[in-house]
Amino acid sequence: MALRQLLDKQFDAQFHKGQKNVRAYNQVFDEAVKLMESKDLEAFDLKKEHSKVHSAYGDHNFSKGVLLARRLVERGVRFVDVEFGGFDWHNDNFDQCEQKLPILDQALSALLKDLEGKGLLESTLVVVATEFGRTPKIVQARSGRNHFPKAFSYLLAGGGIKGGQVYGKTDETGSNVVENPVGGPDFNATIGFAMGVPHDLTLMSPSRRPFRLGARDGTPLTGLFG
Repeated sequence: MALRQLLDKQFDAQFHKGQKNVRAYNQVFDEAVKLMESKDLEAFDLKKEHSKVHSAYGDHNFSKGVLLARRLVERGVRFVDVEFGGFDWHNDNFDQCEQKLPILDQALSALLKDLEGKGLLESTLVVVATEFGRTPKIVQARSGRNHFPKAFSYLLAGGGIKGGQVYGKTDETGSNVVENPVGGPDFNATIGFAMGVPHDLTLMSPSRRPFRLGARDGTPLTGLFG
């Protein structure tokens, strides 16, 4: 590997000095090699965790992903995404809840306790989110719930958030938001606030398309912090 890198550099020095695509490829290659040689790869070895820790998180693949997230955060990784699919319950909603929700509850509670015990919770924002909610009324024929974007909940913990809060309120059937509605732009801006990123910061994609963290009208919910 070292010889290959040396030959690559010698070749590039003579023939590809001004080619942007070659420089970009070399940068990606160098970063990949750096990762392969990094001691931080140990973070991916979950066998290094005590059996009690594995028991606390659970044995599901999602549980292992959450445990891996904690190990990555310990090593300074700034953003970790753990996905848990299979919640599109148009059928058998109640049976699905009994199967899925305990997995989420166990892994999430273990993560929060773990981060707090290691002194990392205050500097780590944990977000549990979905793309939309489910209809308040059960579809009788299938015992399921359909897509419902009008009212649903997200969870924020750590990162300076004051615990034990419920922000916003729906009517008695959960059909409409009647108090403190929060849209996607506000939610994104709140995450940015926790990270110390200005909510009105505009970033440019490689194709020069502008992206704003809080969209055009996003406002961080600063009252959640304290």
